[in-house]
Amino acid sequence: MIPNYQQIMQPLLQELASQPGQDVRVRDLVTAIADHFQLSDEERNEFFASGNQRIIDNRVAWARTYLLKAGLIDSPKRAHLIITERGLEALAANVDINNDYLKQFDEFQAFKNKSNEIESTDSRDCTSAIQQSDEEITPDEALIKAYHRINQALEEELLTRTRNVSPAFFEQLLIDLLLAMGYGGTGESTAHALGQTGDNGVDGVINQDPLGVDQIYIQAKRYAAGNNVSSSDIRDFFGALNLKRAQKGLFITTSDFTASAIKTANDLGSRIVLINGQQLAKLMLRYNIGSRNEQTLHLKKIDEEFFEG
Repeated sequence: MIPNYQQIMQPLLQELASQPGQDVRVRDLVTAIADHFQLSDEERNEFFASGNQRIIDNRVAWARTYLLKAGLIDSPKRAHLIITERGLEALAANVDINNDYLKQFDEFQAFKNKSNEIESTDSRDCTSAIQQSDEEITPDEALIKAYHRINQALEEELLTRTRNVSPAFFEQLLIDLLLAMGYGGTGESTAHALGQTGDNGVDGVINQDPLGVDQIYIQAKRYAAGNNVSSSDIRDFFGALNLKRAQKGLFITTSDFTASAIKTANDLGSRIVLINGQQLAKLMLRYNIGSRNEQTLHLKKIDEEFFEG
């Protein structure tokens, strides 16, 4: 039987611990997990009903996400994992590693608290969630909660990866996002505007319309979590906007803004819009920057008019 994602956590850590100091490809981990549970060829190649993803791949991915959020593993580069000191200590403690164990870590609690998610030991579909909660919530509500749970994990992963990209990649990512949101028109100069000015406290400028009649000046800070933007950063950006006689500014960071920074931006009027890391990740997910649609579910309901005829 294919294990659920919590059952995968411990053997995944053990596999990484067997290769200390080395980052291991996720693809190889999936094979190792399948071998550990002695899955048949049929189970290894069992897909969702949609046909878009193997079940074992999905469950390993969820185990990876939860272990990452708890700090037991790290992802040094794309599609590779490595065990951390915390992960080694967890194995040495000789306890069951599951969601209950991960709750002791503040990072995991923060991740869980960001979404009103349902607890389910099976990420294959919503069936188990509905079975566990059928006396409290409707199947529709269970499906919506599962949807938010998936998106929350994706947003966290998008933000983590965005913090680790190069400055040039980050600039291009923001260009792609703003263009996807409808800014900039279609000109080539627009696509190369961000990151080329870089003077007087402004990182870039993008057209708000195809002709460039109205422009938005941009400040972007690729900061780690906890390294929040201060009020002095906002004042510097405001001063740069004044020098350029600009009417609109957009301050984007992968971290967050201090309370004084938010107050400063509000006191200066509506000229400066602040986008923190969480908002950035939500926009990236909404406009498919760094993510893509995997499958579409169609919810049906009775056509009452059909039966009235």
